Amino acid sequence: MPHSASAQNSAAPSSSTRAHGVENHWAAVALIAASTFIVVAAEMMPVGLLTPIGASLVESEGTIGLSLAITGLVAAATAPLVPVVTRRFDRRSTLVVLMLLVAAANALTALAPSFAVLAAARVLLGVSMGGVWALAASLAPKLVETRSVGLATTIIFSGIAVASVLGVPAGTYIGAAAGWSVAFWALSCAATLIALAMFAVLPTMPADQALSLGSLVEAFRNPGVRVGIAITALLITAHFAAYTYVRPGLEFFAGLNASQVSTMLLIYGAFGVVGNFIAGPSAAKSPKMVVVILSVGIALTLALFPVSAATLIAAALLMAAWGLFYGGVSVSTQTWIAHAAPAHREAASALWVSVFNASIALGAFAGGRIHDYAGSQSVFWIAAGIAALAVFLATVRKPVVADMN
Repeated sequence: MPHSASAQNSAAPSSSTRAHGVENHWAAVALIAASTFIVVAAEMMPVGLLTPIGASLVESEGTIGLSLAITGLVAAATAPLVPVVTRRFDRRSTLVVLMLLVAAANALTALAPSFAVLAAARVLLGVSMGGVWALAASLAPKLVETRSVGLATTIIFSGIAVASVLGVPAGTYIGAAAGWSVAFWALSCAATLIALAMFAVLPTMPADQALSLGSLVEAFRNPGVRVGIAITALLITAHFAAYTYVRPGLEFFAGLNASQVSTMLLIYGAFGVVGNFIAGPSAAKSPKMVVVILSVGIALTLALFPVSAATLIAAALLMAAWGLFYGGVSVSTQTWIAHAAPAHREAASALWVSVFNASIALGAFAGGRIHDYAGSQSVFWIAAGIAALAVFLATVRKPVVADMN
């Protein structure tokens, strides 16, 4: 899922916003932040519940991990298309419908008696999640005045960062205390409440009609966008190949129990938020430098896991480092792409969301196959090798984005 998106990506509001002004709707901004929290928490929830879900459905952890791959693939396919297909519809109505789909998907997950039903639920979640991600990035200029767009965008995407801190650990705790299905029922209820609140609070937001399939093609033709997308794909694939199976990894490397794994995920998430806000300002000045540093940090951390995460303290330190480095990946890679294609920022952002989610799917799928056939050590070492490819690409390529001081 991305952490807080760079404010630069949406700091330039539409001409209509400049001409007519926009009344500040901070409650609406908070609701959209809540929606990004719910969709990311729902997408990532199986990470902390692989073992109990697998036991309940009589499937391997690798098979249950495919639920992330399914969601990611569907979101990748729908994220660039939802803004195009719904460009004639009011954004308030679109978001309400998408959040109701999120509620339905989580309810179906909670009721799933088999992996086939679980997979269907995750398809529905992927459609709704891709739509929410794609629309959320463009809504700040519709909700606040020009000078507040950057802050509103940060708040909207803070929901993604907070989901990394609270979503998965909370779900793991709920699963341990009341059963894994209760965690998904909680998400379903929350999504329903957000949809109702959106209907009551969000103002009418006519859709922009500038985004088209042609603009997506133009953005992809930009060499800087293609390099940024390639680096994003490598880092996200590496991360999710390992992160999807972090619970069985921690159980194997350090002998941790469910409660301790939840604490490790909380440590990871907290440092992820810190990493996000550290990387953001630096990436605005030199995206390449930040991307190289983060890529090196992720590769080294993943490589050290199988040999160093043998104790509770060592595992905690590695999870903290992992969160710190990965926390800045979303904002730095998105800033790279935004700087590379300033004339096609919305289209480039849609492509980035698509590649991000496709890479989640690829990472979860590859990690599951490796985990089931070769074990947790191989998962982390192969993931480290993939991250090293991102280091190579980011290092050897000439700067494709202009440093902005």
